[in-house]
Amino acid sequence: MRRLRLVDVAGTLLLVLFASACAEVTAPETTGASGSTPTTVTAKVVTAADFDSARFSDPTTIDNQWFPLKPGMQLTYEGSALDGGEKIARKVVFTVTDLTKTINGVRTLVAFDRDYNDGELVEPELVFFAQDDDGNVWTLGQYPEEYEDGKLVDAPAWIAGLEGAKPGLVMRTAPKPGTSDYSQGLGPKVEYADRAKVRKVDEQTCVPTGCYAEVLVTEEWDRADPAARQLKYYARGTGNIRVGWTGRDEEKEVLVVSKVVQLSPAALADVRKEALTLERRAYKASKAVYAHTPPAQELPG
Repeated sequence: MRRLRLVDVAGTLLLVLFASACAEVTAPETTGASGSTPTTVTAKVVTAADFDSARFSDPTTIDNQWFPLKPGMQLTYEGSALDGGEKIARKVVFTVTDLTKTINGVRTLVAFDRDYNDGELVEPELVFFAQDDDGNVWTLGQYPEEYEDGKLVDAPAWIAGLEGAKPGLVMRTAPKPGTSDYSQGLGPKVEYADRAKVRKVDEQTCVPTGCYAEVLVTEEWDRADPAARQLKYYARGTGNIRVGWTGRDEEKEVLVVSKVVQLSPAALADVRKEALTLERRAYKASKAVYAHTPPAQELPG
């Protein structure tokens, strides 16, 4: 999910990102035994290799303190990035829908992402999340559409269980510095191989929605380009509040969350309609992958 990128809306905020950039050594991913205690800080440090579809008894209730997802929750990010050396305005609108979709034996919660460059929609995307019985949040696939000058140029979907794709971790129950890095999903057919690790858990930062202490900072990178790293800042109870960069990242995207809202039933219904329209296109554009998934449905109740 390294597409998320932008520049600060306030020059003073950008200083926080530069101050936090430093070199580090990535630890290798390790695999341990299963059987951790549910939702406790002593839970086993899981890796993507520990995925078990049998351990998702209530997967669409996602209440991980660092990555909570409630239907109707909408976060708007604003900032900028470099495109061929030219600075462009960036905006990302991330909405948790009230749709669910079963992937690789797990019922997932569907999120709807819209990315804008200089006010133009360049990538709408469906992303599929689920929380396991220990409180770890996983992603089981993505369907993005990439546009240039208003024309669809690619739809590099990956869905766990199809074409060699595997689920990945988005957020561990109790993330800690010094623990192993982890896969955020694997889609070999579309060259998706993002990884992440915990950098800090005591950062302080301010964004337009407020100031936060004890912020979790993670690093993300594409396995094929580990020198370019994206920083993500998470606040308890809200989730991702800031995006920055370190290393040799040519895009140098910086984002800050500018608005967090809980949509009204009517507004959520409008987003649901847009997400389902995107899904209908997905069945036509991704016949080898998405066409083999069951349709998304509204959450009961």
